[in-house]
Amino acid sequence: MATTTTAIPGPAGLPLLGSMLDLKNDSLGTFLNAQRAHGDVVRITAGPPGVRAVIYGIFSAEGAQQVLATQSANFRKDNAFYQELRESFGNGLLTSQDEDYLRQRRLVQPLFTRRRVDSYAEAIAVEAATLSEEWRTAPDSTVDVLAEMARLALRAVARILFGTDVEAAVAIVERAFPVMGDYVLRRGFSPLNVPRDWPTPGNKRAAAAHAELYAVCDRIIAERREAGGAAAGDDEAQDLLTLLAEAESAEDGSFDAQELREQVLVFLLAGHETTATSLGFALHLLARHPDQLERAHEEVDRVLAGRTPGAADLDALPFLTQVLKEAMRLFPAGPVIGRRAVAAIEIDGHTIPAGADVIVAPWVTHRHPAYWEDAERFDPDRFTPEAEAARPRYAWFPFGGGPRACIGQHFSMLESVIALAMILQSYDLEAIDTEVPVDSAVTLRAAGPARCRLTRRAT
Repeated sequence: MATTTTAIPGPAGLPLLGSMLDLKNDSLGTFLNAQRAHGDVVRITAGPPGVRAVIYGIFSAEGAQQVLATQSANFRKDNAFYQELRESFGNGLLTSQDEDYLRQRRLVQPLFTRRRVDSYAEAIAVEAATLSEEWRTAPDSTVDVLAEMARLALRAVARILFGTDVEAAVAIVERAFPVMGDYVLRRGFSPLNVPRDWPTPGNKRAAAAHAELYAVCDRIIAERREAGGAAAGDDEAQDLLTLLAEAESAEDGSFDAQELREQVLVFLLAGHETTATSLGFALHLLARHPDQLERAHEEVDRVLAGRTPGAADLDALPFLTQVLKEAMRLFPAGPVIGRRAVAAIEIDGHTIPAGADVIVAPWVTHRHPAYWEDAERFDPDRFTPEAEAARPRYAWFPFGGGPRACIGQHFSMLESVIALAMILQSYDLEAIDTEVPVDSAVTLRAAGPARCRLTRRAT
């Protein structure tokens, strides 16, 4: 057994505030610097005495595997951030725990089989084709690919969830999600918060966004149930909301109206922001690396020969998959994952105390020199089958891992490959913004534009 050290190292920070200002100004950089200076298990303090938070960062692949997989029962979603997320978005699959989570997962799992997810390919292609056509009239032939992929991913997941009700839902989500996300982030990492029902400007803005988002979900759910479901009798044609409403088992019953809304909100949140991040950065990275863009164009042209891609084409587009995986390595949509330890546990030779707030960080582990040579360099060949097999399982974990791994992994890859292929069929891209600053919100967030100049390709 490894020898347990008496103290876990970490940055000293300021005498009174610890690393609070560093975390506030650049949390991702703070975690990365902590690993480089102090190793794979670090202790970071933040805040003044009396309300000081202590965070334990676990940065090795083996440590991440313990937290998320082999010892996952000891690490719960009990921290302040997840509580704020529950208050705003409900107790859906992302935030629920214990029997609530197991019941929800059992009811939802049949809707995310590979065959079921593959049936959404046509809806994804329709949205990608619409966007590609709109780009023909882009001012100065320039688009912000991160903003555009956010729009595409939201429309795609809303169409799959709501079917013909997509327009009303998209407009409200675009308004409400940023307000609610910022609110969750601010409260989740603040040492002191006023009650949510106090009439402060921030509380009032969040309450209004919350009410508007809940209202549109409740209206669509009620209308769907009153109508008896969309496309009844045609199982493959039904939208996801209808399938969720009909999900039932003898053991777990079915979702009531509130539970349905909570699942819908989780799918809207997790199903569009994560995919948008992967797609947007994949496009921007290709635009910055013409040699890799040429390889992607060659594969798309050779495999598709101008036709619309479908689910059956995923295995025939391995380089596009490698591009997306490398984009997810450099810019993981969930850059930091938090848990709370139930009992004391040893990780990498250090004892993490019971009750400790713990983070694993794809942002850091995906740049760990033990697993990634020249880690900041964009290189899709890191994800050939041979290269993947040679690395530890949790050297790359953009979808989390273990029993709480993202249920939508295949959906995200399907959407991303189809959309990327369709855009590359039509356009060559040149990066205008060569660097895009980012910060960590509910998901990874760009702090500046990722503009690319478009050139229409001959078809």
